[in-house]
Amino acid sequence: MEHVMPLGYLLSSTLIALAAVVALAALRRPRALADLSFRVGIVINELPFIVLFLLLASTALAFAQGDLAGPVGWVPLVPAVVATAGLAVVVRRGLRTKPAVEHALADALGSGWRAAIDPGLSVRLRRRLPLAHILLRPFFAHRRDVERVANLAYGDAGKRNLLDVYRHRSRPSGAPILIHLHGGGYFSGRKNSQSLPLIYRFASQGWVCISANYRLRPAVEFPDHLVDLKKVIAWVREHAHEYGGDPSTVFVSGSSAGGHLASIAALTPNDPAFQPGFEDADTTVTAVISLNGYYGTYYGQGLESSPLNYVKADAPPFFIAHGDLDTVTFVEGARVFAEKLRASSDNPVVYAELPGAQHAFDLFHSLRFEAVVDAAEAFAAWVRSRTR
Repeated sequence: MEHVMPLGYLLSSTLIALAAVVALAALRRPRALADLSFRVGIVINELPFIVLFLLLASTALAFAQGDLAGPVGWVPLVPAVVATAGLAVVVRRGLRTKPAVEHALADALGSGWRAAIDPGLSVRLRRRLPLAHILLRPFFAHRRDVERVANLAYGDAGKRNLLDVYRHRSRPSGAPILIHLHGGGYFSGRKNSQSLPLIYRFASQGWVCISANYRLRPAVEFPDHLVDLKKVIAWVREHAHEYGGDPSTVFVSGSSAGGHLASIAALTPNDPAFQPGFEDADTTVTAVISLNGYYGTYYGQGLESSPLNYVKADAPPFFIAHGDLDTVTFVEGARVFAEKLRASSDNPVVYAELPGAQHAFDLFHSLRFEAVVDAAEAFAAWVRSRTR
């Protein structure tokens, strides 16, 4: 009987193996390879189990069809073994996230930080990662106990000035508020796209969460995006009570460019330069959660467009999480910002560097992001306990 090389299986196992290698050895230069590392890394780093399921399924099919028999049948198994080993390393790196964020919290808040959390808040913190969701439903962020009130206008810029409100279906009152801004390099992105596991988790725990659009390049430049975020904060102060929110507790969060925005907004409370036409609005925030954020200057503008320019002693508490393999917003920028903030601020700065994490790690229910969500929730509980 003539045995033919199973080219389809060989191609699929080789592509997965190459993707695993690219994800594990993310390249910063040249830009094209950095972009490839980013795009491949999103899938491999955050969805390794889905990729492994596909690899096992294709292997089982090839075996059942007899494609792996004969003198050449073992050849496609070589990249399959390489791919499996690479995915195992990815999973191991994901599992290292929890101890990394726990260390970051203890380093910033003190070894006994959990004991300082109000018992009423501590009892609600999740103790275990949702493994069933991570393994079987990583794409699905929606929760039955959370409702979304969509497309509320906070400004006059059409769809770019719309926000969504997420709240528990029981509609609690006096709830803390979380505002989230999407990433996209200031030229793309939309609400209801990033950090949804974080937003839905907080909303399910009784928070009122806001996810907002903001104006993008090239139609506007900095500080117009920041003005939009300030308008969102002002909207929250005026309208959040209508949805059960307590405007005295406002956390602001962001991903990538959204982290850049959230950081500057938190460091420039009530600054009239960024509040044209609503100078008297209260735009202070309680704390910041910044994920894979950018902390440099804005498209060739000066230091006035960077969060580094506004670091000061009365900065609110910060929780910063950044991947050490980020090829879009390099980790060195996050380190510099966290170090400068720690040197100046009277409030704690939690800086968690995530092993093996690429950019946009906040898109899915993954081992990594669920550990970050738990850490962010614990950080928020600690901050709220201190301010009560």
